Amino acid sequence: MKRRRAFSGIQPTGNLHIGNYLGAIRQWVALQVEFESIFCVVDLHAITVPQDPRVLKGKIRETAGILFASGIDPKTVFVQSHICAHAELAWILNCNIPMGWLNRMTQFKEKSQRQRERVMAGLFDYPALMAADILLYETDIVPVGEDQKQHVELARDVAQVFNATYGLTFKIPEPLIPEAGARIMGLDDPGKKMSKSEDRPGHAIYLLDPPDAIRAKIMHATTDSLRDVRFEESRPGIYNLLVIYEAFSGLSRPDIEARFEGRGYADFKRELAEVVIAGLNPLQSRYQEVTADPAFLDSQLAEGGNRVRPLAEKALRLAKERMGLG
Repeated sequence: MKRRRAFSGIQPTGNLHIGNYLGAIRQWVALQVEFESIFCVVDLHAITVPQDPRVLKGKIRETAGILFASGIDPKTVFVQSHICAHAELAWILNCNIPMGWLNRMTQFKEKSQRQRERVMAGLFDYPALMAADILLYETDIVPVGEDQKQHVELARDVAQVFNATYGLTFKIPEPLIPEAGARIMGLDDPGKKMSKSEDRPGHAIYLLDPPDAIRAKIMHATTDSLRDVRFEESRPGIYNLLVIYEAFSGLSRPDIEARFEGRGYADFKRELAEVVIAGLNPLQSRYQEVTADPAFLDSQLAEGGNRVRPLAEKALRLAKERMGLG
């Protein structure tokens, strides 16, 4: 029986951190068992804000290397800009998406407020490109964080409208929101989600951080004036650190609380740092192996693109035929 298909993407910008790993990448690795999976390094999305070309090129390789090192099958990974159908279908969908739908996108509102002097049309149009990414591959499920769910809902809406207008063309995708570990908060500000775009010292633990950097960041992480180590959401600092410990150790919450009964924050932070270091060590070692030869990494990405290109081109041809194009 044909397996259902999962599709998701990740931007090659900033530094991938443990929030990306626990909330997305580790979930993708697990999904490969049940679903036929396709994962995309979405470099076209990255250029909705200004990028240094040389840095972007390096980040594409770095992001792919981290995916491979995490356990993602290289055969399932490709670079978005290698397949022209993404941009072409995005334009077709643009002509079927009311501006009012795009105006409702909360991510655009948040990002445009931070970039008031230079907001690009591509940032406004980001959801149309994301819809094209998803719909090109007859996607059944899209594993995303809660903050991207609205974009998947827009992809569903435009697919339904297109199908109703021109005939059955696109499969209607479903978002898949991870139940655990999906929301890791900043170490310096546990009221805000850990972010790749923040470059404040101590904000995030990056996947390629050396052990001493991880120890320093965790020891300086925000907690509170209390002492007991307990999972209480009303205490966001210690709660966030405990969620990280839970995710890396695999222990239950009662077992973790019992382990640190009466020991205080300093002991807990020291042990948390070692648990994170041990958890990232296999990934970091494998990353050094898979990125040792940039030419080999590039060839893997080219092969990934060659494998999925026929699917994308088939979907694009059908959409164009339905609209009377070409």
